[in-house]
This record gives sequence, C-alpha cells and structure tokens, in this order.
Amino acid sequence: MSRVYLIGFMGCGKTSWGKKLAAGLGYNFIDLDHVLEAQVGMTIAEYFASHGEEAFRKLESEVLKQTEYPENVIVSTGGGLPCFFDHMDWMNAHGQTLYIQLSPKALASRLENAKTPRPVLQGKKGDELVEFIEHKLAEREGFYLQATHHVSGIDMSVEGLVEVVGLG
Repeated sequence: MSRVYLIGFMGCGKTSWGKKLAAGLGYNFIDLDHVLEAQVGMTIAEYFASHGEEAFRKLESEVLKQTEYPENVIVSTGGGLPCFFDHMDWMNAHGQTLYIQLSPKALASRLENAKTPRPVLQGKKGDELVEFIEHKLAEREGFYLQATHHVSGIDMSVEGLVEVVGLG
C-alpha cells in the first residue's frame, strides 16, 4: 500500500499536482477538502462561518483519520491541516508527506488570480496579501518542514515528483 499526503500553503498546487501525480502513477486521488464538504453538505467557507474554526478543525481531523483510503492514493490536504493536533505525526506514520514550497510572492500571485475565492483572503491584494502570506507561512513552516519530502513548487514535473516519493 502506498499513500502520499500533499501539504503546503493554499495556492501551492496540492490539488492540481495531486491529480497529475495520481494519474501518472495510476493511483487514486482524494482531496480531503472535497470529502469534508460532501460530508457536511456545504462549502468549507460556509461551515467555518456557521460553526467556527475550532469545530472546523475537529471535523477536519476526523475526516483525515477516518476516511477509508484506497490501496494506492495521493491525498491533497487543506493548507492548515498539518498545523493542528497530531496531524503531521499521523500522516507521516500512515504514508509519506510531500511539502510543496513556494515563496510568499509566488503564492500571492496565484491566489490573486485564483478562480475560487478564499474567504480568509477577502479584500487582500498586492503587498497586503504578500504580508499576510508571509505571516501565516512563518506560523506554519515548522509543521510543513516535518514532511518526508520537500519540493519547490516552481518547475515541478510529474516525473520529478514520482522520483522524489520513490514510486512508479
């Protein structure tokens, strides 16, 4: 059995690269954010607004640990998931973790042009957005760096990811 969890800041490409990596390996792909939304019948933003962050993080933890994963799977996680409870230890014990690293400026550029609005970024643009990302990334980096593997989100390829995780 092989399981790879993709972690990193919102906008780093976890879902896009997860789908590409899964297709390249002939693996299944699961986006935990989509599993959570299907379970509660609302978007994460709606759940967050209705129930608050603490309830969201508890639910996110249950989804991580109680999802029935197929044999070989690439799993995209929410940007904050690795930073709560024992999630990094749990993911590292149940598979490999792959941290997709990008600079705050690169993340800001992607997030400003994203098709899906992120409620936490509401109204932030330019330098304000870069500063917000720098601050959040500083809080989260210690968790992200516990990943089994670290890759630069610039110039990635499916072949390179397959090589990094040692599959295929």
